[in-house]
Amino acid sequence: MTRPTPKEEAVVSELRSRHDESSDDDGKEAVVEPAAPDQPEEDELTVAKRERDEYLDLAKRTQADFENYRKRAAKDLSATGNRARIGVIREILPVVDNLERALSVAPAGDGDAFVEGVRLVYRELEGALARAGVEAIEPKGDTFDPNVHEALSMRPQDGAESGTVIDVIEKGYRTADTVVRPARVVVAA
Repeated sequence: MTRPTPKEEAVVSELRSRHDESSDDDGKEAVVEPAAPDQPEEDELTVAKRERDEYLDLAKRTQADFENYRKRAAKDLSATGNRARIGVIREILPVVDNLERALSVAPAGDGDAFVEGVRLVYRELEGALARAGVEAIEPKGDTFDPNVHEALSMRPQDGAESGTVIDVIEKGYRTADTVVRPARVVVAA
């Protein structure tokens, strides 16, 4: 660490006061030489270069800090938007489930306008979920995966290997990177 150098005016003032005190009684002035500094004084160019380097380093660090802040803020904003989107999807899924239940007991004929209206609403909701990147998880016959499935019960099943999903009680849904709702399943014992 370098010692702070005194200002030129303070040094001149101190030398003048020492000069005044050291005058002889007969009027002769004694010559006072300034004390030799411990370190050689830096010339203006060296000082300017050092300050420039310090300011450049400070500017680079500030720019890097700002870039990190910008990336972190963008990531946080994206995560917040994703959480909000998934929250809305979770609110819509029970509606989709109820429409599926209604259509499963509806008559098969095309004559009922009410049933056709329900089918149309169901298809529109499925399309909206697909455009939002949501896909259904229908794991019947797959091996049970606790990251994607929620086992409601286990029962023995002839011809089914233990740990295989034999029945789907409620479909699950996922986006590209998140399971929105796990599929509720029955697993072979």
